[in-house]
Amino acid sequence: MGETNTIEPPDVAKGESPFADLGLDLKAESERLESATAEERVEWGIRHFKDQIVLSSSFGAQAAVSLHMAVQAWDEIPVVLVDTGYLFPETYSFIEQLRERLQLNLKIYSNPMTPAYQEAVYGRLWEHGIKGIGQYNEMNKVEPMNRALRELGARAWFAGLRRQQSSSREGLKVLGSKNGILKIHPIIDWTDRDVFHYLKKHDLPYHPLWDEGYVSIGDTHTTQKLTGDMTAEQTRFFGLKRECGLHENTGSDFVI
Repeated sequence: MGETNTIEPPDVAKGESPFADLGLDLKAESERLESATAEERVEWGIRHFKDQIVLSSSFGAQAAVSLHMAVQAWDEIPVVLVDTGYLFPETYSFIEQLRERLQLNLKIYSNPMTPAYQEAVYGRLWEHGIKGIGQYNEMNKVEPMNRALRELGARAWFAGLRRQQSSSREGLKVLGSKNGILKIHPIIDWTDRDVFHYLKKHDLPYHPLWDEGYVSIGDTHTTQKLTGDMTAEQTRFFGLKRECGLHENTGSDFVI
């Protein structure tokens, strides 16, 4: 019998890029994609990672943009929702509205421990400063998302982050990575005006709480309305932090 040629996966432990087998200069690709449209960035991700790519969504204020754009490119793309059990009732209604409208291939992941059980064991972690918030986020957001990526066999991940959203996102590139997963940010350079025009063009809705003054929408206990003396970043986690852990840089990130 003839020999079968196989491509050995990159050995990350030896310092190899987890994307070495792609045969792509990802730094150059990221720079090139800076001048591409959001739709072209999505198409690039689907072309290189179809069947190994997911889209994450918190179904926040402007979530319909990334969801609509992704399903236009691949209607079966897995859409990962991390449900903490503490989302607003309006958020759950919004999820169902968009699931039906866009025929989403929705994959819901949560902490196996129910919110009531967690409170009985740990108390209200979000009321215990940065450390408590960090523990809560690790349990209810980071672990379920990591499990989703593993179980869905994801090597790439679309995320709807935008530089304009916060100081912690200003330096993000079109391509990045998280724990060996390639992150693709199709709308990273979009402004609020770009988002508005896309939603209007495609007759897509904002989150229902947008009109009530919520600009960044997460859990009920750590989300506040935007008031005149606050920045958008201060409406989450009592102003103590902006990121929930899903998009924070860690020592295990591979720099592209």
